[in-house]
Amino acid sequence: MGRLGWKVSEIGYGMWGIGGGEGGWTGSDDTSGIESLQEAVNLGCNLFDTAWIYGRGHSEQLFSELIRRNSDKKLYIATKIPPKDRKWPSTRESRLEDVFPNDHIREYTEKSLHNLGTSSIDLMHFHVWEDAWTHDSSWQKAIDDLKSQGLIKSLGISINRWEPWNAIKALRTGLIDVIQVVYNIFDQAPEDELFRVCQEMDIGVIARVPFDEGTLTGTLTKDTKWPEGDWRNSYFVPENLNESVDRTEELKKIVPQGWSLPELALRFILDNPTVSTVIPGMRRIEHVRANIAVSDGTRLPAELKTELRRYRWDREPTEWSQ
Repeated sequence: MGRLGWKVSEIGYGMWGIGGGEGGWTGSDDTSGIESLQEAVNLGCNLFDTAWIYGRGHSEQLFSELIRRNSDKKLYIATKIPPKDRKWPSTRESRLEDVFPNDHIREYTEKSLHNLGTSSIDLMHFHVWEDAWTHDSSWQKAIDDLKSQGLIKSLGISINRWEPWNAIKALRTGLIDVIQVVYNIFDQAPEDELFRVCQEMDIGVIARVPFDEGTLTGTLTKDTKWPEGDWRNSYFVPENLNESVDRTEELKKIVPQGWSLPELALRFILDNPTVSTVIPGMRRIEHVRANIAVSDGTRLPAELKTELRRYRWDREPTEWSQ
């Protein structure tokens, strides 16, 4: 994990889907979630990514149970401070004092510590970010205080969707240990500049949204619907769903024989040496086993890697992209 030196599994565990709660993913239950988490540990996964907003602390509490059952293993936890204004993503107009004031940073660090049942958090992320905030000393002092008191060990930024440029100034301060960024077959823009800076500064990289919120599993159709209250209803509006399905159908034509589309999606990400770990959301044991099996050292054939460049899809944030 970059200069932190942590030995983390190539396949980490994204815990949004098992957090439940309003504004998340429907269809989760604690029994299958706990079973999936334990199977991941059994298979060697040791990096777990959560956030307070995933079930308003519930996802963090599930991790607390996991570490109690696996006290003999080192499991790394990354969590996130929610924006005080509850707006994902932040915008160019967002002010630091409205999103991450000092008392809010401390309050939610303490909430997460309580939920996790730990004395310290391995990696704390800001859940949104604007690079215009970089040189404001208030967040820097708040984080320095938390580190000096041993409440957090390292700091990260979860970069807004489709804005890989919107953290580079912060990275160059040397204060950021890890970034979390959308990176997948469609979203290749982090390679343009962000990853070069991460290599230069020895910053850990967590690749999030490896399946493009489900598109790159190959299971969606233009008629796919989700239960009321499921976040995906607001993300997969017709203009997004229709084009996503069309592009995925084209991509399916080049999936190597014997591979699945999700396997190709993960192998594309792991083929980039800048990536420390990728965090697919996993709510079923069969998904845990299939995803972790991809961490077998197999890399993409050069011709296939070149072919996948054609599927890059540069998008601009909109009111539905969140």
